[in-house]
Amino acid sequence: MQNASQTPASTLQVKVQKLPHAEGLPLPSYATAGAAGMDLLAAEAVPLPPQGRTLIPTGLCVALPPGYEMQIRPRSGLALKHGLILPNAPGTIDEDYRGEIKIILMNMGQEIFFIERGMRIAQAIIAPVSRITWLECTNLDATERGSGGFGSTGTLSS
Repeated sequence: MQNASQTPASTLQVKVQKLPHAEGLPLPSYATAGAAGMDLLAAEAVPLPPQGRTLIPTGLCVALPPGYEMQIRPRSGLALKHGLILPNAPGTIDEDYRGEIKIILMNMGQEIFFIERGMRIAQAIIAPVSRITWLECTNLDATERGSGGFGSTGTLSS
């Protein structure tokens, strides 16, 4: 009997179109067998000054299946080593968007950073989207936390 960690995940097929400025670059791929995200590559070289932000083209357009989104997340190594962040992380590519995927990158570092063509700049995760309908009510169920907000659960373990 296999446990959940041994069960192979099903493969979802997603149509992808390469734009001319992405020619010669590989399609996004998983770096390891257990990776959740696929690396997205820069399709153009762009200088990014300290405290600056810019839109980096990937040269890719996708047709996500109904009920799915593409989440755009930062790469931890770029954040740690160079201070590069995605200010809107996670970004969302909706199932009905057909334009080029572009990544908003911001340089929080102290030095100019040069994005090179083909550089791994972000990660893409394909995830199911849940649809809801609101059920308006006059009262919500009580919980131990209640309406306690920011910092209300403390920072230290008891």
